[in-house]
Amino acid sequence: MIELIWQGILIGIGATVLMDIWALVLHFVYQQPKPNWAPAGRWFRHLAKGKVFHDSIATAEPYRHELALGWIGHYAVGILYGVILVLIMGPDWMRSPTFLPAWVLGIVTIGAGWFLMQPGMGLGWAASKTPNPKKVRLLNFVAHTVFALGLYATALLIR
Repeated sequence: MIELIWQGILIGIGATVLMDIWALVLHFVYQQPKPNWAPAGRWFRHLAKGKVFHDSIATAEPYRHELALGWIGHYAVGILYGVILVLIMGPDWMRSPTFLPAWVLGIVTIGAGWFLMQPGMGLGWAASKTPNPKKVRLLNFVAHTVFALGLYATALLIR
């Protein structure tokens, strides 16, 4: 069981790294803004104090280390998803990983962003209060598919 958890931690890290590389590709090739994890860090800080939903995270009380906390939270969530995947799928999946379970989890995890984090930060359900919700949703879908590819690829590398 401990070995399985460690494998989950590693594939969560690998998947999150691949997702971050994807974000850099979008930035350098398509001039998309780089991810800014400071607002997420502020949200995580307020979440720890029991405040989930904000009208706008930008107007919430700042936290001096919110950028660092945002990055830590980003990787902690990726690791959590990796551990969940291997615990659900078990050691047989780790011995012979397949893409479909990783992709299903990757798509399911979009829900945490759409129905918890985005409304929690004041962006509305599934980014409905953003200037271009359809674009945000599409980018979320693609990023979480890349995350799923990272889960699968890292599992293949460490099996």
